[in-house]
Amino acid sequence: MNRPRVAIIGVILESNRQSVPAGKDDFRSLYWLEGQEIIDQARTGKTAMATEACAFVKTMDATGPWEPVPILLAGCHPAGPIEGSLIDLFIDRITSGLRDAGKIDAVYVANHGGMTATDREDPDGEIIAGARLVVGTGKPIVVTLDLHANISELMVDASDLIVGYRTNPHVDMIERGEEAALALRMMLAGTWQPKSAFIRLPLAPASVSLLTESGPYSELIDYGQRRQAEHAGGIVNVSIFGGFVFSDTSKNGLAIVVTARSETALAETLAEEIAVKAWAMRARFKKDLTSVSEAVSLALETDRIPVIFSDSGDNPGGGGTGRTTELLTALVAAKAENVLIGCFFDPPLAECAHETGLGSRFRAEFNSHPGVSCDKPFEADAIVTGLREGDITGRLGLYAGLNLHLGKCAALQIGGVTAIVISNRYQTADPILFEMFDIDIGKAHTVAVKSRGHFRAGFRPWFEPGQVLEIDTEGLTSPVLERIQWHGLPRPVYPLDEETVWERPGA
Repeated sequence: MNRPRVAIIGVILESNRQSVPAGKDDFRSLYWLEGQEIIDQARTGKTAMATEACAFVKTMDATGPWEPVPILLAGCHPAGPIEGSLIDLFIDRITSGLRDAGKIDAVYVANHGGMTATDREDPDGEIIAGARLVVGTGKPIVVTLDLHANISELMVDASDLIVGYRTNPHVDMIERGEEAALALRMMLAGTWQPKSAFIRLPLAPASVSLLTESGPYSELIDYGQRRQAEHAGGIVNVSIFGGFVFSDTSKNGLAIVVTARSETALAETLAEEIAVKAWAMRARFKKDLTSVSEAVSLALETDRIPVIFSDSGDNPGGGGTGRTTELLTALVAAKAENVLIGCFFDPPLAECAHETGLGSRFRAEFNSHPGVSCDKPFEADAIVTGLREGDITGRLGLYAGLNLHLGKCAALQIGGVTAIVISNRYQTADPILFEMFDIDIGKAHTVAVKSRGHFRAGFRPWFEPGQVLEIDTEGLTSPVLERIQWHGLPRPVYPLDEETVWERPGA
């Protein structure tokens, strides 16, 4: 096949059932690309689109002739379920685009895998299955997914290969895009006829226990990679998905997807082996948090090394509002000094700061506009110490090299606390969100970020793992799962239900 025609599709959204549904404006605030614009942005790298999709295009370019058939790529900040009418629109444009494109030799899908809709729970599976229905059997479909994907049988059955991230914080998206492209080349050449095995466990841990530098999830992924290497002649991919518990669906649960070069039995045997190992270590997926009062007491200590707090209950990267003020209120009330905290998604407050002007004093009103119950108002006298408007390029970790559309932003000094306010909802995973105001992070005594785990990569130059504390704050991403009213989560499930039992296949 001298010049394969490869379609490019995908919709990226991580859905938190408790969050506000995602609509058209939410996707437009990040990216919604159709046709040639997908390829143009992928090749230039000046984009907010998924890094793995850019890497896929560049790797296909580098490995031989091909004809890209770009149809639709859309991405949204983590939010609630996608509106049913909008996912219908996306699927219609994808399937009609595939039909109108003529001969298609293969399909690349750039999805997250944790999306739900207001009227159903598996739009990721529908997208992949819709592509399969149009292109038919025998045409490779390769999918890249976040490791927080909730895997369904439909997703596995409709695709030939699923490639999941291996790092959390996510810093391997380029490698996974490259892997998907190289695997597709092997399939198009007829070298591989992939066969996959899939096991989902009744294990749905909070995201704070799914880090990959150390801990049980790290050990599982490392084990899977070692076993893949030992079966290099037969196994081509091992992806272990921790899942996203806040999606609250029947497809939640740690999932293992193993793909063999051609032998189904080999994939099934290794998937079961990994599943048994994962279930045996399930108790290690529980994690203790630091209380707000303990965090404040630590912030007041002067004779210690700097620390960074994760405002774990309000992670915009998991559908949090980015608006809770519990930790800010406590730090200001305690008169903590030399504290940085961010970022608050509060466009009215950012607008007010711009109107007030640099260096001005004013009464800062956080959450003056309607929100959910955890978005409590907070008022304080503040000095505007920084103003900024427009896009900025991410520097480290998750956002490195990506365009961040921040809108109007401000740095507000409230006593000894400097709070960052932005007008587009990003998690504080990159130091650029402080540095854009010429703030020296290395001089701060305490830093607090609205991010669950991705900040660990972005702020690693200043904070080793021992300097990181996860704070038990209120919000839509609270790791204390017992506080949430679950609706779709399969029960019993560990760690919510201690009595949960799993029987290995064929037992």
